Amino acid sequence: MNSKNNTNTIKHIIQSDIQSLETDLIKKESAKECLIIKPVNVWMDEAKNRPIPNMLFSELWYENEVCILYADTNVGKSILAVQIAQSISSGVPIKNFKLEAQPQKVLYLDFELSDKQFEKRYSIDYKDHFIFHSNFLRAEINPMLDIPKPYKGPEDYLIAKLNGIIEKHKAKVVIIDNLTFLQNDNEKAKNALELMKQLKIISKQQNVSVMVLAHTPKRDESKAISVNDLAGSKMLSNFCDSAFAIGKSTEDPNSRYLKQIKQRNTEHLYHTNNVIICLLEKDYNFLGFRFRFFDSESNHLRQITTNTLEDRDAEMISLVKEGLSKVAIADKLNVSEGAIRKRLKKLAI
Repeated sequence: MNSKNNTNTIKHIIQSDIQSLETDLIKKESAKECLIIKPVNVWMDEAKNRPIPNMLFSELWYENEVCILYADTNVGKSILAVQIAQSISSGVPIKNFKLEAQPQKVLYLDFELSDKQFEKRYSIDYKDHFIFHSNFLRAEINPMLDIPKPYKGPEDYLIAKLNGIIEKHKAKVVIIDNLTFLQNDNEKAKNALELMKQLKIISKQQNVSVMVLAHTPKRDESKAISVNDLAGSKMLSNFCDSAFAIGKSTEDPNSRYLKQIKQRNTEHLYHTNNVIICLLEKDYNFLGFRFRFFDSESNHLRQITTNTLEDRDAEMISLVKEGLSKVAIADKLNVSEGAIRKRLKKLAI
C-alpha cells in the first residue's frame, strides 16, 4: 500500500514538474512572438485580477500610467512635479485635487536644479526648511560618474540602468525632470524616444507609475495648447498613457492653467473649455500651485488686435534695422521664431 502511494506521489511530482517545464517553455516561446494572442475572455479574466488604478493627481494621472507633463520654460513644471511627488509620498492630496492611492515611495530624478537651488526653493532664505516625507527620494546625475565604454554618455547609461535603480530603491512612482536634457540634437531625440519605450516596459513589468517632464518650444501664447507643442517629437505622446500641460495665463503673472491633453483611464474632463486655473505662490517655505477655479482657456490666452499687430510690426521692423536675429526678435516680442519669419516674409522685409 505504501509502495503504491509512493509511486502515485512520484508520478504526481513528475507530472507537476513536466507541467512546470511546459509552462516555462510556453513563456519562453511567447517572449519570442511579436504578438501575444489569447481569447478575449481570457484577457478579461486576467484583467479582473488586477486592481483598478487609483488617481495620483486627479484625473490627470493614474497609477501605473506613463504620463507626460509639459510646459514652456519657467512656467512651473518642476514646482508642480515636486508638489505632486510630496503629495503621493505622504498620502496627503493637494487641496482641491484628488489622490486615491496610499502613500508610496517616489523617486524624483532631478536634472534641472542643484541641491542648493532646490534648498532655496523650499526654505526661507536657506532657513526654516520644508520637511519632505521620507518616502520622497531625489536623485541627481553623478558628475564623477565613470561611464563604461559600451555607453555613449550619461543618458544612454541611465536608460540601461534605470530598471535596476527602481528595483533597488523599491520605488513605485518615478518622476523624470526633465526629458529635454536628452533632446539637444537629433541623436539625443532618439535617446528620448528610447527612454520613453523603456519607461513603458518598466511601468508594465513592475507596476510603476511614471511621470516625465518635457519642454515646449517658444509658442504663440494667443493659441490654445495642443499635443503639437510637445518639444522634440509629437511621437513621444504615442508612448504615454496620459499627458497634460501647464499654460501661462495673461490674467496675472503668477496665474497658470492645467489642460488635459491625452487620457485613457477617464473621459476628457479638463479640455479647452474647462481648464484648471491655479495660482503659483509660496506658502511660507513651500512653493506650489493653489487651485482657484475652472475656466475657458480662451480667457487666459493673449489677445491680438489690429492695433497690437501694427505695433508689433513697427517694433519688429525697428529691431531688424538694429541687426537683431529672428530668434532674438522672437524672444523680445514673446512669439515664436516661425511667426516672426512668416510676418517678415509677408511684409517683404
